Amino acid sequence: MIMNKLLSLILVTLGVTVSARAQWVVFDPTMNVQSILNTAQEIAKYVEMIENQVQQIQTLTDQLNEFKHYEDLFGNPGSVSLATAQPLINDLQKSELGQTLTTIEGSVNAGQAMTYDAGGLFQKVGTAFNTPGGTTVNRPETPYLPVAAVQKTTDNFLSVSTDATARRIALKEQIARTTEALKNASTDAEVQKLTGVLIGLSSALNNTDYEINQATSSALVQDIANRNDTQRQIEAKKEEQHAEFTEAVQKYGQTFRLMTAPTSFPTP
Repeated sequence: MIMNKLLSLILVTLGVTVSARAQWVVFDPTMNVQSILNTAQEIAKYVEMIENQVQQIQTLTDQLNEFKHYEDLFGNPGSVSLATAQPLINDLQKSELGQTLTTIEGSVNAGQAMTYDAGGLFQKVGTAFNTPGGTTVNRPETPYLPVAAVQKTTDNFLSVSTDATARRIALKEQIARTTEALKNASTDAEVQKLTGVLIGLSSALNNTDYEINQATSSALVQDIANRNDTQRQIEAKKEEQHAEFTEAVQKYGQTFRLMTAPTSFPTP
């Protein structure tokens, strides 16, 4: 439509110009018409450029309106703030409470094994004892080192188990809150964020089981190692006793020889 109006304007202008020029004595119709046509072409190109720009602006406006419509439907992820996200972050940033078996074995103390009572569950043996004659005898520490290791792994398991139980209660509460919030979510952005937090909370809950299993495995492995060492000590003691018995028999044979010659009695 703009182009049609432009052409009409050019024709009217051309007619007026020719009429006006007719009053002049010197007149070149060809040059005048060419100048008008050149001007019209320039105006047409300018109008076309304006139309392209208007079309581009309209396209951008439509896209912006579409984005706004999408945001109205699905929500803005940046504006969604979740209260249950921070507890999950705090739980993930906690350092693991349990100790490795290597750390436990490196910190065993035989004296602690002698005085260990598990909070009153067991009776202490003490680091020394008195004989009936009144002599005080200090207990050797070496035999109690394996016992101290098992006690350490037991305490480690109890510590991890207590911590995991408290964390499981807190994580389950957060999962319940997140699930309730997910049920009441009004936008897709909120749903997606809540779903991500719910997955993280579930993973953290499962991780507490792994920590307990790790502590349990450490206690079992140490107990197996102790049993194996006990069997090793028994076998070693048997070999030593057998060697000592063989050596004693040989020495006895060398000291007390059997008489091989007949006994002679004096004749009267």
